[in-house]
Amino acid sequence: MATAGRTTKLDDNFTVSSIGFGAGALAAYGDVEDAESLATLNRCLDLGVTFIDTANVYGGGSNERLIARLLAGRRDEVTLATKFGIDSNPADRAAGGRPVRGDAAYVRQCIEESLARLQTDVVDLYYMHRRDLTVPIEETVGAMAELVRAGKVRHLGLCEVTADELRAAVAVHPIAAVQSEWSIWSRDVERQVVPAAAELGVGFVPYSPLGRGFLTGTIRSAADLPSPGDARHTMPRFADDALEANLAVADAVRSVAEEQLATPAQVALAWLRYRAEALGVASVPIPGTRRASRVEENLGSLSVTLTPAQLTALDAAGAAVAGNRTEDLTSVSAGRE
Repeated sequence: MATAGRTTKLDDNFTVSSIGFGAGALAAYGDVEDAESLATLNRCLDLGVTFIDTANVYGGGSNERLIARLLAGRRDEVTLATKFGIDSNPADRAAGGRPVRGDAAYVRQCIEESLARLQTDVVDLYYMHRRDLTVPIEETVGAMAELVRAGKVRHLGLCEVTADELRAAVAVHPIAAVQSEWSIWSRDVERQVVPAAAELGVGFVPYSPLGRGFLTGTIRSAADLPSPGDARHTMPRFADDALEANLAVADAVRSVAEEQLATPAQVALAWLRYRAEALGVASVPIPGTRRASRVEENLGSLSVTLTPAQLTALDAAGAAVAGNRTEDLTSVSAGRE
């Protein structure tokens, strides 16, 4: 669990950079120029942020193809994570097809497609993106384990699983990491999933560790949400009856940032580091950004030392968050615990 320099052991056999990069941000909200995206990705590697996270569904596969251009000249520097499981075919979903798949045939199909898009012969960490409740998790993980034996995948990960699902998966094959939303605004995983990961020696990879835009200062009411197509319009935490309480958390983070002479993002990431240490789990967040300057800012969080009083204030602020983190809780661990 120890962090040495700027690397962290997620499990006994898997060491990654202590801050990762969520490449989905390059495809999440509208078009981004590939040249700008590649500049950001290359800056990540230059700074030692080498744990790069993507998924087959991001940009309908375009995010993996973008990552392939980074890998073309710097594959040996990258710890590559990608995912399968969310069916990315809108036509199939509209016709009543399963939005999530975890059957063995689909696992085998998806890795071949991802390897082709990424133009590499192995993925360092392969995640089940979401749980297919129609398929036993043992079948899904068993198929993923076959990929390890075939040399196409080095380590296995699971996204948004419950503690019981994690235990069932570990009984089939070692799991290197669980990826779930975790931030000062999203702490439901602290109840069961994080303690189970700590118990089993499984690392944790928090996505959206900066709270999905609460720290930008651009969202002060529901009217400030970017567009009707933005996912935050349906998130209970951005509803009128919850927004004021959740913006107060951002104010608490900013207050500590002023005391620390740090940025709010750095304080939010530092709080998460301290929280993971308190719960005994190795944790590597994967904040995403479009701008290379933000990568350096996020990395600076590793140098922020919070005082006991500041931690107490931030914990109290986080405990006052209002609303669930997503409209459909069955898609995340909190809805199935």
